[in-house]
Amino acid sequence: MSNLLPTLLAATALAIAGGILATPVPADGTAHATRMAAADPAAHGDADGHGGGHHGAARGTHALADGLCHGFGPQAPRDISMTRGSNGRIFNMAPPASELNLCNIHTHTNAEHSGPGFSISAGTGEHGGFRCNETASLTEQELKDPAAGQGAFHGAKPGDTIEVHWVYSSCDVAPGKGLGSCMSETCQNPQLRVEAQVFLLVNDHNALDFKDFIYRGTQVNGLHQPRALPQGTGTPVLYAGSTTGPKYTEATCSPLQVTWSVRPSCAKLDINSLYEWAAVGNVFQEDHSHGVRPLVTAEELLSPIR
Repeated sequence: MSNLLPTLLAATALAIAGGILATPVPADGTAHATRMAAADPAAHGDADGHGGGHHGAARGTHALADGLCHGFGPQAPRDISMTRGSNGRIFNMAPPASELNLCNIHTHTNAEHSGPGFSISAGTGEHGGFRCNETASLTEQELKDPAAGQGAFHGAKPGDTIEVHWVYSSCDVAPGKGLGSCMSETCQNPQLRVEAQVFLLVNDHNALDFKDFIYRGTQVNGLHQPRALPQGTGTPVLYAGSTTGPKYTEATCSPLQVTWSVRPSCAKLDINSLYEWAAVGNVFQEDHSHGVRPLVTAEELLSPIR
């Protein structure tokens, strides 16, 4: 999504396409390549959020005859209602978000995960994923686009489901454009954590305001933090996974390691506030929603949820 790292990182970035940098030690032992992953400017798709050619085609050579990649750690996204998983790769889970630096916020149109509150299939491919269960019950007013298709935040409209990712890093970094902001020249081996919330976009000023959850320079105990994280949508499901985004599938796996914290219920979000966030400008330079990685269902690619 951004190419903020110096040239020593950029040279290897084209070999790695994925979402979120994470602690290196991939199953195939390519520690150096893992450190470079954050420099990929197309982490969740191309500049228009629609995905593009796969730079890391070599990854597919690790796929078995059954179509599954081999030798990789646990993957994401997943159905958080299903606790089974038989992937044997283990890594240390990242600390709580309050003990890490917020480094990026971005969204995906349709939920990448499936869960109790977002279980309606939106189809397959990078524009697939899952929708909030209440989608069909929205009113005409809730579905009216106040920007008439000209909103400052692209790739999302009233009635759409989005999954928001607040990405945290153990590095001493500040929030910025792209997921490369989650590491630095002096910290290339961070622990990564993603706090995730699925929203149903509506035209309703009484719904949640996205600006309550954004970054505005807030620091707590010297750590960069959003204004708040969503509450009241259930106890987050914590699991060991990987980077996401449309570059990866069950045959093309991510070697990266991410601690996921996914809230199980959907919440209505006022789309006006999302438009305002993009219109005013944000440190992440996010102005569009990204595609999704297909749901990972093979138990061999999933960690058990305790």
